Amino acid sequence: MAERSATQVPGAIRPGASEHGLESAVRRETSSSRAYVAGLVALAVAIGCAYVLLESTLQAFGQPAWLVDPETAARRVAGLPEGVNRGLLGLIGGVIAMVGLFLVVLALTPGRRGRRSLPGRRIAVVVDDEVLASTLARRARAAALVRPEQVTVVITEREAIVIVRPTSGIPVRAEDVLTATEDELMRLRPAPYPQLRVRVEGAGVVGA
Repeated sequence: MAERSATQVPGAIRPGASEHGLESAVRRETSSSRAYVAGLVALAVAIGCAYVLLESTLQAFGQPAWLVDPETAARRVAGLPEGVNRGLLGLIGGVIAMVGLFLVVLALTPGRRGRRSLPGRRIAVVVDDEVLASTLARRARAAALVRPEQVTVVITEREAIVIVRPTSGIPVRAEDVLTATEDELMRLRPAPYPQLRVRVEGAGVVGA
C-alpha cells in the first residue's frame, strides 16, 4: 500500500469575497448553528426543574415522594462523601467536568456544515464537500486509469484522502494521482484548504 501526501499551499486558500462584503455570507453558508445543542441542554434543564417541582408539590401535599424527596436529597448531598465510595464520587465528578468542558468548547467554537468557499470576486461561491470529493475522484480515476468504483475520496475538515484500488496487473503510481488531484485543488482553491493524501491499496481488483 503506497501513500503520498501534499501539504497546504500558502496564499492559495483565501477567497476574494472579503473585498466585496461577501465574507459574512460565506461564513453563514459554511457554518452551522449550535441551536440543536442549546435546545438539548435546555430540555435537560427543563426536565430537571419539572422533576424538582413535582417532588416539592408531592411533599407539600403530604404525599410520598416519587423517587426521593428534596429534603432527603439535600441531606445526602450535604453529607458527601460519607457513605459513598470516594473513587466512584471522583469518577462521577470527572465525568460531569468533562461534559461541562465539552459544552463550553462547543459553545465557543463555530459549527461546520461540510462546505467550503471558493474564490469569487463578485459572488459568494460555496461547494459541498461531497461535490469536491466527486471532482477529486474524477481526476484520480483519469490519472490512475481505473473504473469509478475503484476510487474513494474521504474529506474531513482538514484532510482529503484519495483511496485507489488498482486493477490487478496494472500498477498505479501514487505520485501521478497526487499530482492530478493536487492540480485540481490548486485550481479550485477551497477554503479551508485540506491536506491531500493519496493511498494506493496493495490488493488490486479483477478487471472487467
